[in-house]
Amino acid sequence: MKRKWWHDKVAYQIYPKSFLDTNGDGIGDLKGIISKLDYLKELGIDIIWLSPVYESPFVDQGYDISDYYKIAEQFGTMDDFDTLVAEMKKRGMHLIMDLVVNHCSDKHEWFQKALADPDGPYAGYFYFREGKDGKAPSNYRSYFGGSAWTKVPGTNKYYLHTFAKEQPDLNWENPVVRKKIYEMINWWFEKGISGFRIDAIINIKKNLDFPSFPADGDDGLVSCDKMLASAHGIGTFLEEMKHETFDKYDAFTVGEVFHLKEDELREFIGEDGHFSTKFDFSAHVLSYGEHGWYDAPALDFNRWRTALFDTQKADLTVGFEANIIENHDEPRGATHYLPAHARNEAGVKMLAATYFLLRGIPFIYQGQEIGMTNCVRNDISEYDDISTKDQYQAALNAGCSKEAALHACYENSRDNARTPMQWDNSLHGGFTTGTPWLAENPNYTKINVTDQLNRPDSVLSFYKELIALRKAPEYVETFTYGTFAAAYEDVDHMFAYYRTNEETGQRILVAGNFGTDTVTLPLEKPADRVLLTNGKTADVILTRNRESASLVLGSCDCVVLLLGQ
Repeated sequence: MKRKWWHDKVAYQIYPKSFLDTNGDGIGDLKGIISKLDYLKELGIDIIWLSPVYESPFVDQGYDISDYYKIAEQFGTMDDFDTLVAEMKKRGMHLIMDLVVNHCSDKHEWFQKALADPDGPYAGYFYFREGKDGKAPSNYRSYFGGSAWTKVPGTNKYYLHTFAKEQPDLNWENPVVRKKIYEMINWWFEKGISGFRIDAIINIKKNLDFPSFPADGDDGLVSCDKMLASAHGIGTFLEEMKHETFDKYDAFTVGEVFHLKEDELREFIGEDGHFSTKFDFSAHVLSYGEHGWYDAPALDFNRWRTALFDTQKADLTVGFEANIIENHDEPRGATHYLPAHARNEAGVKMLAATYFLLRGIPFIYQGQEIGMTNCVRNDISEYDDISTKDQYQAALNAGCSKEAALHACYENSRDNARTPMQWDNSLHGGFTTGTPWLAENPNYTKINVTDQLNRPDSVLSFYKELIALRKAPEYVETFTYGTFAAAYEDVDHMFAYYRTNEETGQRILVAGNFGTDTVTLPLEKPADRVLLTNGKTADVILTRNRESASLVLGSCDCVVLLLGQ
């Protein structure tokens, strides 16, 4: 495998609107990010993924872009952005932007021109199609509910939007559109960024016949995923984009890619793949309900462990995955992936260690490093997310009570990850001196950065140790390029695996006990050294004699062991 500059790096996602507000308007800004670069550097972060800061009406929190070349005034100015890039470079850090090119905002100049002349050239930048029998061209449901087709005023034409109606899909079949997108991408590279996280990229290839499919709901509609799954040839677009942009700048690119077929993995993240890496969503998709959040299944530990381990095994001879336990579109990992008995600092540390040392590029989402949790809301009006409001209504329509519908939102809402960053125990968690755009989680008085900076046994301190261990000269080769092998899969609620450097023979065991009972694990070899524990007990009890060696893990204990050779 060719070695790349990003292979041994640790990434951190910033959701700018909720990170830190410096002007009191209740919205985070670029100056807030700049002021915390030393905090992130000390944590051990190499790459920052910045969620969208482009000009936008914020129907979908900035993922509806009205001008790809401007910074939204809520976040600051282009000078602020240039300062951010410069300050990061001083610290040896890399910035990657969010690339949102499946769709734009309906306020974008291109779409406004298309509406003004539905038969003109700009209509060809989008998917304008004639209706059928006074109805939409086909029966697709958008991701945010309702038809994926909206009528163009004064015509019999409809435009396609797989997300909100304010997010018209761009027509990638049009070479002029592709050329303009590539020009924009390269413009940002010239400003000094190092790559992109690429949003909803699988959606860019459509089945141009736009056939209807059998409905999968009482609304007579079918998920737009059905149409997308019937499309073929996306690789041609992705390879062209890579050749025209990413390859020219030795860029780090991470794709938001769902539902890959097994034989497509190498095409996407192999040595010459479309992207450097992609996010592993194998765990996230386990929480999908058949009809929505209201019938989403509870997390099953064995299914979760198997999903992650299967991804690791599939990647071994192919490439690197980007490993996450949360992001701006998911609930908090400390709530979602931990059973009730483990929702404490020991459990959060255990979850951190077991995911972070998997093979691949670890991503941390803001607040994850202090164990931020889901947030209870008392009414749907307290949520801001378009998807949450749609899912709440879907639950009510299915006969759920208000309480049950709200609980589904508590479990699954994207707003769980979007509550303001909890910096200290002052008003609004130190996020703003004004009124935050989204109310903070009330537990900021107990879970915040300032408190944890002052405690050597805190979650934040543990993350620093964890990152330092992954980068330590003695172990970086094993954690970066070492193989993965599952361990103790027959032990109930045990999340354990080996990372092995096949050249040196160095072998490291990572193990976490997600159950309630103490477990004794026979070790294949005596341990040379305890590299890290979550400190729940007096380290970890190791027993050793001439004949055998074993490891004793209590509930929520985790350990990283260097095994003897």
